[in-house]
Amino acid sequence: MSGFRAPLVAAGLVAALLLGFVIARTTGSSSPNGAAAPPAAATAIPSHSHGGAASGDLSGVSLSAGGFTLVPAAVAFAAGVPQQYSFRVLGPDGKPVTRFVLNHEKLMHFVVVRRDLGGFQHLHPAMSPDGTWTVPLTLPAPGVFRLYADFVTFDPTGQQVPLTLAVDATVPGNYAPVALPAMARTAEVDGLTVSLEGTPQINQTQPLSLRVFANGAPVTDLERYLGAYGHLVVVREGDLGYLHVHPEDQLVGGAVKFWIAAPSSGRYRMYFEFQRAGVVNRAEFTVEVPA
Repeated sequence: MSGFRAPLVAAGLVAALLLGFVIARTTGSSSPNGAAAPPAAATAIPSHSHGGAASGDLSGVSLSAGGFTLVPAAVAFAAGVPQQYSFRVLGPDGKPVTRFVLNHEKLMHFVVVRRDLGGFQHLHPAMSPDGTWTVPLTLPAPGVFRLYADFVTFDPTGQQVPLTLAVDATVPGNYAPVALPAMARTAEVDGLTVSLEGTPQINQTQPLSLRVFANGAPVTDLERYLGAYGHLVVVREGDLGYLHVHPEDQLVGGAVKFWIAAPSSGRYRMYFEFQRAGVVNRAEFTVEVPA
């Protein structure tokens, strides 16, 4: 998660290459090799206008990438039972990673999607000093869920590296996959209507705008959530390749505007998160990219 990607922009925005994935982010300065390690939260990736571009396929299809490995404490759950889920990220030296970079106000974004692309959750674990991440997690129904750890850390040379590592978790029981909803240009959520403008094209960067309406009138009081006016997670049907991209820094004509390109034809599920009056809402869309 060539991948969904954001276009090249002005100097100072850095193209971040995820293993097999495109993710648009700007990066702060990185520590030189051998320099003293700053506190985990001292270095931050700021909000960006619409990021850089890099080629590669979607991320989140492996528990190991770039020498880093996701090590979960458990991968089995009971349906509907809350539990404290914990995991570590091991670095190229085999030791738990404890240095992470603030990325949109969090050191770790933890995303959950069932294999039929339902059951979306976007959580933010807490890390203990030994590098163990913990997050309250409930998987509500039987099935296989994909758990994504989305973060930025440092490689052995001290350069910042964004990664998404993922693992499956199983909830035993009578599982009946739910068919992916048909394509639609609008979605209803909590009394609001969200419209989708634009269609991703293979290997062609395109704008994708989302507008929020209340009672037919455009909403003008969207608030920043985790440093941006919106967050867009895109998951590809089949292999569950993953992208988490952020929009332009300001609203564009009242819309939250992203820039993306499709890595392949097929169907994708888009999860758009936005905040209004202190409440985070999520609108979901199915997008089909033609060959």
